[in-house]
Amino acid sequence: MSIVDEFKSGNFSLYGQWCGLLSIIALIIFGIINFKIVWSLIGWIIAFLLVFIEIPMCMKCCPTSAKFDEFVTKFHNSYFRAVAYLIFAVLMWLAVGLGKAGVQAVSALLLTFACLAYGLAAARGQTPTSSAITGGSGVSTIV
Repeated sequence: MSIVDEFKSGNFSLYGQWCGLLSIIALIIFGIINFKIVWSLIGWIIAFLLVFIEIPMCMKCCPTSAKFDEFVTKFHNSYFRAVAYLIFAVLMWLAVGLGKAGVQAVSALLLTFACLAYGLAAARGQTPTSSAITGGSGVSTIV
């Protein structure tokens, strides 16, 4: 499945994954650009978690503990991903409002879009999928 086919598929979990991947980049970059120690660290921790949640290849390549693997596999469900992204988005919106980290609004917006996409995927009963670009088959998230 090519990227164009993925975007045409109407599978909201793929849209959520792409928003998640973009938010990883935004969290890292904007955490550096607008460095506020607390909010930048929170953003980087979220980005670290999202790398393992959204890129199945990382679970195979990187040495991790059994506890961490078990924690990450809980997010192979669209409902849990939607809730996780909601929590992450709220944290980053707090960074924008309370922490005066204005550029993090881009990260917060991407996290919000990912939350909505995963929520729609869960509501429509779509199985979680992973983009072929990130080591998935575009069909399932079997790790």
